[in-house]
Amino acid sequence: MIPAAKPIIGDDEREAVDRVLRSGMLAQGPEVAAFEEEFSRFVGGRHCVAMNSGTSALHLGFIAAGIKPGDEVIVPSFSFAATANSVVLAGGTPVFGDIDPKTFNLDPAHAESLITSRTKAIMPVHLYGHIADMEKFEAIGKKHGVQIIEDAAQGHLASMNGRNSGEFGTVASFSFYPTKNMTAGEGGMVVTADAEIARMLRLLRNQGQEIRYKNEVVGFNTRMTDIHAAIGRVQLKKLEGWTKQRQDNAAYLNAHIQGVETPYLQPGTTHSYHQYTVRVSGNDAARRDAFMAKLADLGVGSGVYYPTPIHRLPSFGLTLDLPETEKMINECVSLPVHPSLTQAELETIVSAVNQAAASL
Repeated sequence: MIPAAKPIIGDDEREAVDRVLRSGMLAQGPEVAAFEEEFSRFVGGRHCVAMNSGTSALHLGFIAAGIKPGDEVIVPSFSFAATANSVVLAGGTPVFGDIDPKTFNLDPAHAESLITSRTKAIMPVHLYGHIADMEKFEAIGKKHGVQIIEDAAQGHLASMNGRNSGEFGTVASFSFYPTKNMTAGEGGMVVTADAEIARMLRLLRNQGQEIRYKNEVVGFNTRMTDIHAAIGRVQLKKLEGWTKQRQDNAAYLNAHIQGVETPYLQPGTTHSYHQYTVRVSGNDAARRDAFMAKLADLGVGSGVYYPTPIHRLPSFGLTLDLPETEKMINECVSLPVHPSLTQAELETIVSAVNQAAASL
């Protein structure tokens, strides 16, 4: 079975872990500081603050940006639950918007229609590695006086008109979960151009202290270990090459797949293809599931990200009119695009998709 996603861990990563273990400095230390500095190169030189997970990065990013109880944050419902959970954990209220049916990202026009006097931020998600329409969101934020915050968990090196994800929002949060475009084993990074927000993030992640035992605020323990940072530093050196390979793999699939709708690329953007997500037409989950079952029979793994919109999860339990979101959950299928795919595997994927689509 060709897996839908595959972490790549090699001897370089193992040697980096051994280096840290031999050093005896395991908690947040020089490896974390170096990882933060090196990651900054990919986000326009912004301040970078490492965390123990992408969810922690989202959560503390909201707190540092000043989100408080009673504040509303507009988010897409078509995303992973952490997108909205982090708003709630910071004390805010998520307000769910619909998606653009082409990019699968939060629709700027619909998001703007949801703004109220309580709206303090809008958080687009760079879903599947296609950057959200950040220039439109920047204009909306300026017009209404609301912050734009980026959920860049899947957006490593995605860009719009020469600016990478992470270079737009008041804060942006990245994830280094094992199946992301690069991993640290686990971890996250918060990015900001605001030095005061960066300092608050450093306080929040370390029990509210920059100097030991001089706690300035009530904080958390969301530090990244040097073990994870060492892995992340190695993977960061490979990120550009891996991203290029994902893009090449996607180009091959685009050119040869038939019978399903291949991913759209908005003009002026680059797609980092965290996922290669197609649509099986018909707005029928059973039809989509039959397509996936046929793929599995032919040796190709696939996945549905995400089968239930966040607003309908038991943790929120809302009834909303989000027609594009509801259609997408019945049609989306993510296919393998990871950089370890061989040419033979790409050909197998194309053949399986075309056969499965023809069988519907």
